[in-house]
Amino acid sequence: MSAVVLPVAALVAVMAPPAAAAGPAGAPHYASLAAAFDNTGISAAAAPASADLDGLGNSFVAEDLAAAGWGPGAAVTVGGTRLTMPDTAPGRPDNVIADGQRIALHGAGSALTFLVTGTAADAAGAGTISYADGSRQSYRLSAPDWYSGPSDAMAVRTSRRNTPAGPTALDVKLYAVSVPLDARKRPAAVTLPTVAGADGAAAPELHVFALGLRPVPAGWTATWSAAVDDGLAPYVWTDRTLRMVEHTSVGGNRVRIRLDNAFGPKPLTVGHATIAVRASGAVPAATPVTLTFGGRQTVTMPAGGQAYSDPLPFAVPADSDLLVSLYLPGTVQFAPTHSLGLQDMYSTDDGGTDDAADGADFPVHNLFDFWTVLSGIEVTGPSHRTVVALGDSITDGYTSAVNGNQRWPNYLARRLLAKDGPKAPAVADEGISGNKVLTDLFNGLPNTGTGGVKATARLDRDVLSQAGVRTVVVLEGINDVDSDASAADVIAGLKQVAATLHAYGLRVVVGTLTPTGGCGCTTPSRAAARDGINDFIRHNDGAFDAWVDFDAAVRNPADPETMLPQYDSGDHLHPNGAGYQAMADAIELNSL
Repeated sequence: MSAVVLPVAALVAVMAPPAAAAGPAGAPHYASLAAAFDNTGISAAAAPASADLDGLGNSFVAEDLAAAGWGPGAAVTVGGTRLTMPDTAPGRPDNVIADGQRIALHGAGSALTFLVTGTAADAAGAGTISYADGSRQSYRLSAPDWYSGPSDAMAVRTSRRNTPAGPTALDVKLYAVSVPLDARKRPAAVTLPTVAGADGAAAPELHVFALGLRPVPAGWTATWSAAVDDGLAPYVWTDRTLRMVEHTSVGGNRVRIRLDNAFGPKPLTVGHATIAVRASGAVPAATPVTLTFGGRQTVTMPAGGQAYSDPLPFAVPADSDLLVSLYLPGTVQFAPTHSLGLQDMYSTDDGGTDDAADGADFPVHNLFDFWTVLSGIEVTGPSHRTVVALGDSITDGYTSAVNGNQRWPNYLARRLLAKDGPKAPAVADEGISGNKVLTDLFNGLPNTGTGGVKATARLDRDVLSQAGVRTVVVLEGINDVDSDASAADVIAGLKQVAATLHAYGLRVVVGTLTPTGGCGCTTPSRAAARDGINDFIRHNDGAFDAWVDFDAAVRNPADPETMLPQYDSGDHLHPNGAGYQAMADAIELNSL
């Protein structure tokens, strides 16, 4: 079953309407993407000669894509955008090689997402968005190579390619790449890029398989979120129910959840999902309420896909604990996770039945301390905007009290509630312990380590697709410094993050890096790099909309390279709960 997604999603058709009409300067116009298909990139395993994606007779294996949930006509949600696979049989045209074709768009949204891959190398070029009011917007699109490109950006990966001699083992990938739109306008058409080769060399090819418009989730805010970090849990679960605790930032009168199979190697089924306000432990304050997906209790997410539940009338309190329970039928391995929960979670034993709707009699077999499959909770209510906290372990709350909700984003949410009451912005915590600006610590493949995808590569999934996002507070870079990245490289990365967020019309507030003196991770050269980064952040020449001095909030005035003892967790790198509160108190609320 395909992932069920937001009912308000605006799609770009990929059916096969009429042939192209002539356009300005000879550019062909097409009423849909499918009408422009001029390449066949997917073949049945037994018929490799029926497709040639790369000019060398190689192609995707149709059976492998179908097994991942990406078969003909499959609808898959990635980064909040619904993409529909070409509804064509293997061996028939299924993609267009971008070369200035003009494709009609139908709908509206905040971003246009391309399902793409490159051949012969990474492929990139400039194109144009045309709006119904006659205005135009340029964009640049890059498609990584289908087998040598990075796994951190992939939408789906399969383990074989079809060669002229048949399938052979080689990871091949499709990528979902988004470009910003002016959400106040209705896009009329997209002109695909023209790709040129470097220094007169033959140009790589940029293949477009699908287009989708990311909907603007009017009225929804992200009261809670968690980013996929170490990606794929090695645990094997069979017929288990997981009951997880999530602490809200704002309240609302309707709720929906986002399930996530990011980087998952195969489809993942949730047989039953429920939500409740928590009384204590695994006990709900009232009987858990069933969440549905397109009216159905069960939902299956393709590999790499997401699913949003239907809106549910439900009173969500602010600054409170919810219980989301997921029944996972069958055997599940390599489920997406956020490894640092700092929260007791509850699991039944293997071989159980559906316990998602249980109350006080929920049969706890063991505790665990991470979130899995669930990546977001959204509400409607008086609040209409979201602040996203993008960061590393310091944003993730490392070393703060378990079950204490003492992360600085928690304290920020409470300050905003005290100031604005029910109309306060939601705060979504997208911290990942170990995260870096410049380097992946998790590359999208099973058992490849913790720390997540680098900040520059995870913005689309973790920030831009968050409901109601208006402002982003960025605290990243200390892990790069402690790996001997230069101040100049980290500054360039932070400027790249800000430029991407600004292109989507978001406000960017960047925090100075907190002291590390006394930590075994630091050296005089690393301390100098941190100081150089902080000096740039404080002046920044307009690269950021505002900045917050987290460094000054927790440092020891008598020894500025160290934290004040009362704020130091003891490892001389991470603040304790009091230090996290001091950081939140340092944020000028009007800067948000």
